[in-house]
Amino acid sequence: MISHYAFFFATRPNDLTPTHISWQPSVNAANHHTDRYANTELTVRRGQPFNITLYFNRPRQNGESLGFVTEIGPSPSEPHRTRAAFGLSEAGGSGWSAAQGPSDSAAMSFTISSPANAVIGRYNLTLRVTAGNKIFSRYLGQFVLLFNPWCPGDDVYMSNENERQEYVLNENGIIFVGNARYIEARGWYYGQFQDLLNICLTMLDLSLYYRQDPAMDVSRRGDPKYLGRVISSMINGNDNDNGVLLGKWQGSFHSHENPSRWDGSVVILKKWRQDNYRPVQYGQCWVFAGVMCTGALGIPTRLVSNFNSAHDVDRNLSIDKYYDSSGRSLNISKDSTWDYHVWNESWFVRPDLGRAYNGWQVLDATPQEQSRGIFQCGPASVLAIKEGEVNLDYDTLFVYSEVNADCNRWIVYNDGSKKRVYCDTEIIGRSISTKAVGSNGRVDVTANYKYPEGSSEERRVYRKALSKILGISVTEGRTDSPGGRSSETMRNPGIAGKFKLAEPPVFGKDINLVLVLNNLSSDRKSIRVDMSASTILYTRRAVAEILKAATAVELGPKQGKHIRVKIPYTHYGKYLTTDKRIQVTALCEVMRSNGLKLLVEKTIILEDTNIIIKVPQRVVVNRAVSLEISYANPLPEPVSRCVLLVTLMNQQVKINLARLAPRERSKIYFEFTPRRAGPLQLQVDFSCDKFSHVKGFVTIAVAPA
Repeated sequence: MISHYAFFFATRPNDLTPTHISWQPSVNAANHHTDRYANTELTVRRGQPFNITLYFNRPRQNGESLGFVTEIGPSPSEPHRTRAAFGLSEAGGSGWSAAQGPSDSAAMSFTISSPANAVIGRYNLTLRVTAGNKIFSRYLGQFVLLFNPWCPGDDVYMSNENERQEYVLNENGIIFVGNARYIEARGWYYGQFQDLLNICLTMLDLSLYYRQDPAMDVSRRGDPKYLGRVISSMINGNDNDNGVLLGKWQGSFHSHENPSRWDGSVVILKKWRQDNYRPVQYGQCWVFAGVMCTGALGIPTRLVSNFNSAHDVDRNLSIDKYYDSSGRSLNISKDSTWDYHVWNESWFVRPDLGRAYNGWQVLDATPQEQSRGIFQCGPASVLAIKEGEVNLDYDTLFVYSEVNADCNRWIVYNDGSKKRVYCDTEIIGRSISTKAVGSNGRVDVTANYKYPEGSSEERRVYRKALSKILGISVTEGRTDSPGGRSSETMRNPGIAGKFKLAEPPVFGKDINLVLVLNNLSSDRKSIRVDMSASTILYTRRAVAEILKAATAVELGPKQGKHIRVKIPYTHYGKYLTTDKRIQVTALCEVMRSNGLKLLVEKTIILEDTNIIIKVPQRVVVNRAVSLEISYANPLPEPVSRCVLLVTLMNQQVKINLARLAPRERSKIYFEFTPRRAGPLQLQVDFSCDKFSHVKGFVTIAVAPA
């Protein structure tokens, strides 16, 4: 709660001296859309006036003039625009101004206006009194200035009110995970109003940018593209810069937090502060993006999930994947393709690039590659990505590769030789998704990032991007083999194949699928099939091989056959991670064809037994409500050490549960009292000794009393 008044003491009885100040918090906060912030200082937005009232020790006399000084940062200066001195009814070069409002002998009201491009952060406000040849100052206090999406002159201005509500004021987010064929929604609580503003401001002061030149860094904090880049470097702690999170994608998480445990930003940021700004362990892409989306500083921001997301280390717009002669995936390439990757888009103008590139800008805090010596990424204009302008700032080439690289698959033989068996120009960058405005629905924004796959426009842009990388005109074809050497022309093996699931793959049950092979020619073909299956991470890095088999198939002219494959729970159960993913490959070699091969691949996500949350039809503010939460053991064996974590805003309740028999479902009743009307996200996390972090969430519409 903001205090209405601050009190002062006169040093000289005859001087005109303020005795106390009213920050008029209720009116200012309502006008500036900051009434939900939990901090104790006045918080307002730039480019918009705010009001204060000063109470003096005596009436103001003729010959006495008043003015104000605002200062921010360690070395405030007018050239850096971190200090402004302005009198009443003055429109100085700084853009700051003040005007006197209704007043009486004891109190004066003032309206103070900041420029729409002012530096954001915590300001000191000082009253300057001039009487004859005497000038003296009185410190009044501090206020916090934020970006203003409601102000047409602000670089982050967003004209649509529904979008401002979603991308600035909504505390409840949705992260889309899974893969392109099986997209799941996961709840995330941003909590930007839950006493996080001071933490976010401290984050800026801990950055490498601030350490290198504090005065210059603060002076640039009015620029959203600069600030976004700084924040993207600070959400991760990979530069020894007191960043918020360390990333970890494999190995044990013992004694630290599994990234799947997190459901929101508040507990992460508060733990970071509690641990004296040492990076919290651990995060993965959706965690980095979720924390970065906590828009306490006022830049409109949203979460975006890219399915089949490429990580192109050598930046040649080609992802190379390698398999041995039996079809087993090899972890020998620096490139990778993740089932999904989550980043952020922030909304602001790009005067450095031109008006055409205004709008959504990609920012990515996940530490994948360094940009100019720091683990940071963006802002990259979404339009620049779509048009293949990979030379434009910042990191446009890297993001373009994530959504539109080609994917080459290679067989590595025992003698070390490599043969490319397939080039897929359409697999990367599928179902790019974000949360709908005003609902939990999914919106596909793939068309914002690229032209339709297979279209002439998409290939034209690809060649344009490749030309900018190589420095030469590329009209058709490309260099896509290891080391930049041109690869041999791939020959069509004359067969087609795909894996089909015989039934939905459920965690705890055997997996049954079918390899469908079809002979596309009029010749009889003998096929050798080498099959392999491994548990994998969502980054598609193999964890453990769980199946290896070989068979032979005879296909008559134009004939198709089905090969049944079974992966028992007893084979995969103990090797799954919380990602619950299995990758199945089949390398199909056409015999007596001089090595013609077909590679068939499928990633399977095992479905969890749902957490079911039942909410009463009507939930009213300040009235107790009881929810039914049911959870289950999907395994053919009992589980113990069962724990349910129920999270509501920044409050978490841990409930220890009884053991569950095989395939047993149970339920509890959870009671709480909502204290504010509006949408409220409740999240549930179920763990036991055999598996962990099964998620469920519901958004509750809380009605006013």
